[in-house]
Amino acid sequence: MIDVSKPSVARMYDYLIDGTDNYPSDREACAQLLEMAPSTRELARINRAFLVRAVRYLAQEAGIRRFLDHGSGLPTRPNVHQVARETHPQARVVYIDNDPLVLAHGRVMLEEDLHTTAVIEADFRHTDKIFATPEVGSLMDGEPVAALFVSVLHCIPDSDDPWSLVKDVARRLPSGSYMVISQLASDDPALRDGVTAFMSEITGNQWGRVRSTQEVRRLFDGLDLVEHGEPVEVSAWRPDTDLFPRQQTREWIEFGGVARIP
Repeated sequence: MIDVSKPSVARMYDYLIDGTDNYPSDREACAQLLEMAPSTRELARINRAFLVRAVRYLAQEAGIRRFLDHGSGLPTRPNVHQVARETHPQARVVYIDNDPLVLAHGRVMLEEDLHTTAVIEADFRHTDKIFATPEVGSLMDGEPVAALFVSVLHCIPDSDDPWSLVKDVARRLPSGSYMVISQLASDDPALRDGVTAFMSEITGNQWGRVRSTQEVRRLFDGLDLVEHGEPVEVSAWRPDTDLFPRQQTREWIEFGGVARIP
């Protein structure tokens, strides 16, 4: 059952990027969030553009044909498999999510594409369970894989150790694989605490924490960053146009990058 009387992170994000799979509870929560952090709508669109650029880079320049998308969210064109297949028509993608609406829409979208794309129901913190599925097992054939954690790790509390989660996934991937990571970040403690408290309250504690940029940098420990040598505000990562939305204020940002596993 899907309780649309309470907002969900996936549906709020969908609303912010002009999707159609959201409800009044999600839109009201977004209105309150925009009062606290007015740049949130632009931030969401910037993050989506970063995802597309990162997948296109990995497919075109790094030769990646396998993608594992953690916390994939509601389908929004272009999706990861659509971007990857611009370069590799047989690219294989596994989407992971535990939001019932995401799962329903994802399976409808992919019902005619079951040989190369799959949606599995799992909390992306449960790495053992995920890697034990036949869908993910089929990706682990020795060919490099790109694991995506795009705007999802702030949904994990510190007690679940997102830093160890990233390392655990990285060590399971074949040689030459990549990680794509972005996370909501702010170096303003009051903003971090205020938004974290608000999101925890409205989602029934289905939330983690807005983190400092230094805390996000730690997610890349042991990885070789592509471009810049360090994480960046993601609109600065290999920008391909001057036309995408710009944040007029920087009370928080999406901070991250693309990294190769040595």
